[in-house]
Amino acid sequence: MSKYLRLAILVLVLTFSLLGWSLFGAMFRPLSAEATSRYETIQLFTDVLSIVRKSYVEEVDLQKLVYGGIDGMLAALDPHSSFMPPDMYREMKIDTRGEFGGLGIEITIRDGLLTVVAPIEDTPADRAGLQAGDQILKIEDKFTKDMGIMDAVKLMRGAPGTEITITVMREAFDKPTEFTLVREIIQIKSVRAKTLDDGYGYLRIAQFQERTAEDLRKALADLRRENGGELEGIVLDLRNNPGGLLDQAVDVSDTFLTEGLIVYTEGREEGSQMKFSASDKVGDSDTPMVVLINGGSASASEIVAGALHDHGRAVVMGTQSFGKGSVQTIIPLSDNSGLRLTTARYFTPNGTSIQARGIIPDIEVEQVEVKEVSDGPHFRESDLKNHFETSPEEGAENSAREPAARFELDEKARADFQLMRALDLLKGWRIFKGLNARAA
Repeated sequence: MSKYLRLAILVLVLTFSLLGWSLFGAMFRPLSAEATSRYETIQLFTDVLSIVRKSYVEEVDLQKLVYGGIDGMLAALDPHSSFMPPDMYREMKIDTRGEFGGLGIEITIRDGLLTVVAPIEDTPADRAGLQAGDQILKIEDKFTKDMGIMDAVKLMRGAPGTEITITVMREAFDKPTEFTLVREIIQIKSVRAKTLDDGYGYLRIAQFQERTAEDLRKALADLRRENGGELEGIVLDLRNNPGGLLDQAVDVSDTFLTEGLIVYTEGREEGSQMKFSASDKVGDSDTPMVVLINGGSASASEIVAGALHDHGRAVVMGTQSFGKGSVQTIIPLSDNSGLRLTTARYFTPNGTSIQARGIIPDIEVEQVEVKEVSDGPHFRESDLKNHFETSPEEGAENSAREPAARFELDEKARADFQLMRALDLLKGWRIFKGLNARAA
C-alpha cells in the first residue's frame, strides 16, 4: 500500500472519529449534565440529613426526619398533596367509611392560612356555627400559619368528650373569635331525604362516601313511594359538601343521566387520563331538578353540579362553588403510611376546568335570613258596601281551588331562603307547563 493511500485512510479514520465524537458527545453531554444535576440535588438532601443526625443539639429519630422531609416536599406542590403517617392513613380510610372522632370540618390551605371548606352537617363544628371560608388562626395555643393540613387534623382530633378551642377569623368579624367545641364521634349520614311539599322531594348529600350513590337511589325510591309513585320536582342539595370519592360522584350523576360524558380527567400518566360516561341506570332522568351549591361545595360536588348543568339536566342555583378541580390518588407505602398525591385535573363534559374557578350557578341566590311578616289589614271587594255578590254556581270552581304554589315547609326549611327559592322555581315550572297545556 502506497504512503499516499495510507495517508488517505488515516485522514478518513480521523475524520469519522472526530465526527462520531462530535455527534455522540452532543447527544450524551446534556443527558450527563442532567443526570449529574439530579444526583447533586439528591446528594444535597442526604448531606443535610447526615448533618442534622450528626450535629443537631439533640439526637433525632431518623424516621421523624424522613417523614418531615417527605411532608415538606409534598407541601411545596399544592394544598391537597400530603403525606400520611400510619396513624393518619388509618384515620383517612375510616373517614371514607363515614365514622371518626373529631369536630366535623373539612379544611384546606388558602393563601397560607388554614381555611374551612365546609362544616359537616350535624357535627360540633356545624352546631357551633362555623362557616365555609372561616380562617382558623389558632388551634388551642398553636398558630396555624404555615401549618400542614394533616398536622392540623391531628391536633383537632382526639378523644370524644374532650374540649378544644380554636380561634377563627371571618369577614364579618371585627376581631378573631374563639370557638370552644367538644369532640365527638362523627358519624356522617351521607344522604338525607324528605318531602318538602306534595310531589316535591329534597335530597341532601353531605359527603361522597363508599355507599353514597346506593343510599341516594334508595332515598329517591322512598320519596317516590311517599308521593304516590311520581315526583313533580327534586331539589339536590350539595351546599357545604366538601367532596369525597370520585367514583361516587360519577355514580350519583349517572342516577340522573341516561347518556353522555359525566367527567374526564387529564394527567401526566396514562392511568390519570380517564373518561366517565352515563350508563342508563335505573334512576330519574326527567323529573325537573334544581341543584343547590355554595362556596362550601367542592370537588366531587362540583363534578355532579357540572355534569348535570352541562347536560341541561338541572338548574344550578346558589352561589359560586369552591373551585377544587384536581384529583388526588391515595398511594399506600411500605410502612403502612400513605401518600395523597394530586395526579390529574378534572373537566366537566363541556371541557370546563373548575380548578380555582368553581361552578357558576345559573341563578345566583345569596343565603339571607327570612322573616315572616303580616300582609297588613287590606280591604277587599267583599268588604265594600253594596258590592255585587257572586252566585254559588259561578264561584264554585274558583273558591275550591287551592294556590298551586303554597309553601307547606317545616320551620328549618322555611328559614332556608335558597331552598325556598329552589322550590319556588320548581313549582313555577309546573304551573308554566300547565298554562301551556291549557293554551294548546
